[in-house]
Amino acid sequence: MTEASYLSGRFLLAMPGMFDPNFTKSVIALYVHDENGAFGVGVGHLRSGITFHSILKELKIDPGVAPDCPVHHGGPVQPGAGFVLHSLDWREPNTLVAEGLGGLSSTVDALRAIAEGRGPKRWIVALGYAGWGAGQLDGEMRHHGWYSAEGSESILFDQPAEQRWQAVWEAEGIDPSLLAAQTGNA
Repeated sequence: MTEASYLSGRFLLAMPGMFDPNFTKSVIALYVHDENGAFGVGVGHLRSGITFHSILKELKIDPGVAPDCPVHHGGPVQPGAGFVLHSLDWREPNTLVAEGLGGLSSTVDALRAIAEGRGPKRWIVALGYAGWGAGQLDGEMRHHGWYSAEGSESILFDQPAEQRWQAVWEAEGIDPSLLAAQTGNA
């Protein structure tokens, strides 16, 4: 019997020609993957027309010292639920930590801390998430859906969203244009 291998702390990259066009060139920061399923936040696409300050305004939080920045499309599940992916120099009791990706918090307190200048030094905000039931992600991995790549805080926080998919492939030593050509999806 072999022991299950879980992917928490890794990036999931949508394979060229993935069966679901909603995930084209998606990069998912995977925070939980175990026998019960998987949970991750998309960091490869931005939400059109939504900024960090607009979220703060909606929540009646003074933006304070926080820069305005785009908000990521975290995934199709609960598209109004907010998440802060952040460095581990700040955390709260319910922060999820995934080695290679840093922390994930989902409270208004995290947003306030950023606005007040006492939050994490590095952070991005996303709305929505990607979730899979028990065994679902494992099945998608076997059917040419996702590639599991090493998690990297530098790619997560230093690369612009529109460059992350390419950057993660390159960090893996793979040219995605050649991969697309091999799968007939160039």
